[in-house]
Amino acid sequence: MRQAVMAATVDLLTSQGLAATTVASVARAAGVHETSVYRRWKTRENLIFEALATHTEQALPTPDSGSVREDLYELFTALTRFFDTPVGTALLLLGTVREEGALEEGRRAYWRARLERAETLVRRGINRGELAADTDPHLLVEAITGPLLARVLLTGEPLDETVAPRLVDLTLDGSRPRPASTTPAAPTAD
Repeated sequence: MRQAVMAATVDLLTSQGLAATTVASVARAAGVHETSVYRRWKTRENLIFEALATHTEQALPTPDSGSVREDLYELFTALTRFFDTPVGTALLLLGTVREEGALEEGRRAYWRARLERAETLVRRGINRGELAADTDPHLLVEAITGPLLARVLLTGEPLDETVAPRLVDLTLDGSRPRPASTTPAAPTAD
C-alpha cells in the first residue's frame, strides 16, 4: 500500500500540481481507501513530503568516496539532473509555496533534512582534514545550492553537467585549510 500511495502522490504532483494532489485523489489513483491514507499519514502535507522525501532519497545519493570534492560533485551533479525532471520541477514549485501551517512546516523540515544530508559530506571532509576545521557545513552547502536554485527559479540559465562541479570547486577552494600565517609583522616605527 505504501509504495502505491507514494507513487500515486508523486505522479499527481508532477502531472496535475499541488492543488490537485489531495488525499482523495491520491487514494483513488493508488487504489486504496481514503481513510487508510488518513490513518497512516494524518494530513495531506505529511503525505506529500514523505512521498517527495522517499523519491529524492532514491534519486539523490549520499556518496562516500573518501573525498569531499568528489562526494559534492556527485551529489550536486545528481541534483542538477533531478531539477530537470518532472518531480524535481514539482519539488521546486512546492519549495516556493509560502503558507502558514502544516505545509510550511513540512517544506522547512523537508529542506532541512536534505541540507543536513549534504552537510554530512562536508563534516566528513572537515574530519579528514580536507577542509578547515572552522568551515561552516551549512553555509558551504548553501553556497553551492543557492546558485543552482537561482538558475532554476530566477534566471533560467541552463544547468549543464559542468555547473555543479564548477560551483563545488569555487566554494571548496575558499574552504581549504590554510597554513599558519607567514605574513611578516608590520614594521615598527623606530
